[in-house]
Amino acid sequence: MTQTEHFEVVVVGAGISGIGAAITLRRMGITDFAILEKGDSLGGTWRDNDYPGCACDVPSGLYSFSFAPNPEWTRLFAGQDEIRRYIDRTAADHGVGPHVRFGTELVRADWDESAHRWQLQTTKGTFTANSVVAAVGPWNEPLVPSIPGLDTFGGKVFHSSRWDHDYDLTGKRVAVVGTGASAAQFVPAIAPSVGELHLYQRTAQWVLPKPDHHVPEAERWVMRRIPGAHRALRAIEYSIMEALGLGFRHPWILRIVQQIGKAQLRAQVRDPELRRALTPDYTLGCKRLLLSNTYYPALTRPNVEVHANAVASVRGNTVIGADGAEREVDAIILGTGFHILDMPIGGKIFDGEGRSLDEHWKGSPQAYLGTTIAGFPNAYVLLGPALGTGHTSAFMILEAQLGYLAKAIAAARDGNWTRMETRPEVQAAFNAEVQQALATTVYNAGGCQSYFLDVNGRNSFNWPWSTARMQARLDEFDERAYEMEKL
Repeated sequence: MTQTEHFEVVVVGAGISGIGAAITLRRMGITDFAILEKGDSLGGTWRDNDYPGCACDVPSGLYSFSFAPNPEWTRLFAGQDEIRRYIDRTAADHGVGPHVRFGTELVRADWDESAHRWQLQTTKGTFTANSVVAAVGPWNEPLVPSIPGLDTFGGKVFHSSRWDHDYDLTGKRVAVVGTGASAAQFVPAIAPSVGELHLYQRTAQWVLPKPDHHVPEAERWVMRRIPGAHRALRAIEYSIMEALGLGFRHPWILRIVQQIGKAQLRAQVRDPELRRALTPDYTLGCKRLLLSNTYYPALTRPNVEVHANAVASVRGNTVIGADGAEREVDAIILGTGFHILDMPIGGKIFDGEGRSLDEHWKGSPQAYLGTTIAGFPNAYVLLGPALGTGHTSAFMILEAQLGYLAKAIAAARDGNWTRMETRPEVQAAFNAEVQQALATTVYNAGGCQSYFLDVNGRNSFNWPWSTARMQARLDEFDERAYEMEKL
């Protein structure tokens, strides 16, 4: 590219958020937009996370766009390959492909106050845009822990979201660091084939049974042929998840639900010492809830050893636990999650005075309705701060935000506004309201440390109310929350 290209809207990221934004723009009649995607294909999180056993922990009927139902899900909780095919098919059906610039990574975005537009530097040249939509999501950049000696390990090291499928784990001695959602899926998948598996667990996790099953052809036929069948299934799944969500706002309910987790642990882990090590000391829901029928049985295998402590260091091919125990291994797999609240894009987006999003946030991300940010005109973030829940689908959150995005862009177009920025006092009031409500939720009062809490100890991730309330708040665009200007 030899010259700057201008678009009405530039979307950063071609995962489900970016694809959803593209479909929304096209439905509005806006075709003058581009999607910048650093990878060579669509899918985002579901492209990058292809580790053995990777699957969704939300029912498939909810893990899809309401306007693009999929009657062909083969499992109640779809696997990664099926979800990615759904993403690709939905993008193709809605004409997203021609707008995507693959292999184009955002380097820096600056707001040009004099021109009321964004200037974007990328690995494939320069763009300008009236508006920017950050659709990179919080599960984008792998979190690699700072373990002394890890960089000199003599064997193979990789993060679960960058799985090395060319490395054969058969018969190998493997250390797994981390026991979150990814590890709960890939540990059962690899345990039968490895020689030894050493699982380093800093904190025990609550694990509930996963009500998963194969969806028979007859049920898929009903979904395809009977009007309203898919909508009814989605409504049922939504109601069940919202009932669970009630417990996140009233932790005493989850203390009752966690008895199911204790019962599963007792049934699947007979060794009292191992069972003790796997029993959490906080309220269910304080950390991300895990669903699995195979995780506990995998940990009872004779070739699996659970180390109920963190990794202190690595020396040569030896992993040294915080308890001083040493184990020689051939490979280390990091199931250590992502930069959830310290997203790298925060260091790439700058206001009109040259201050980055990170500098504004100072470790505690904030936005108005999780979508627009004071100091950053004509910019939107999808799946942003204070919108995460422990019980519902990212698609439910995303669709509510996309409706808000459409209303915001339409308002700017109708009023010929060239600059639209959230009022700082409106953003501050919203976030104060969120923080007050979070105080009594299980996220804050459950007695644990989780990725919901930022470096300042503030919960910058969670929405403290129901999904219905979120949808209602995002359904109304109030121009009074914004400062509007024309060139």
